[in-house]
Amino acid sequence: MRVINTDEIIRNVKEMCIEANLYLSEDVEGALNNAYEKENSTIGKQILSKLKENNSIAQSDSIPICQDTGMAVVFLNIGQDVHIEGMNLEDAVNEGVRQGYTEGYLRKSVVKDPIYRENTKDNTPAIIHYKIVEGDKLEITVAPKGFGSENMSRLFMLKPADGIEGVKNAVIEAVKNAGPNACPPMVVGVGIGGTFEKAAYMAKYALTRDLNKHSDIEYVKDLEIELLDKINSLGIGPAG
Repeated sequence: MRVINTDEIIRNVKEMCIEANLYLSEDVEGALNNAYEKENSTIGKQILSKLKENNSIAQSDSIPICQDTGMAVVFLNIGQDVHIEGMNLEDAVNEGVRQGYTEGYLRKSVVKDPIYRENTKDNTPAIIHYKIVEGDKLEITVAPKGFGSENMSRLFMLKPADGIEGVKNAVIEAVKNAGPNACPPMVVGVGIGGTFEKAAYMAKYALTRDLNKHSDIEYVKDLEIELLDKINSLGIGPAG
């Protein structure tokens, strides 16, 4: 049995909240550079150049990449041979978010109640997903979810008869209707199957995947390639 103290969890969550808002991951930065090299439109290339410059400034000056520093979405893969010692795990994660958004001078957007709209002033509570897995490790993924893209999220309840074409049409419709409102260029996460909350969870978790890797399932890989090509053919462009 491995013992992990919540002080360590707080520290890691805090650092991850700050780093995720200041630095692009290697795969996302690579995709941005690749998009710039392939872009044929003059205005599109200018916009991508500004995004690259913005990313460079954020790294060098330690300031957020975007003014919308999002709601903290935290995925916890908890090994069944792990014992959490200290404070309540959920409280510890929220404390890490609280410290990260406060000490990192990140914008606090979360409200206590969606109707009365009183800001919590520390960006808590976070959205936390728990998964019990084998082993003695605790894997933490922090994904700050900006509200421009979050507001464009869509759920489609398809009939079995709609088949794979129904899935394709739903994805394309969602991206097309989102247009510039989701702050392109975008990463599109798709979840298929299960109940409506399971599909939404899978779509959100899909956003954390390495952009350079396709699904190990051949027909899903083909679907990813086809959908990406169709999405890029919509003509939305970077920054809409």
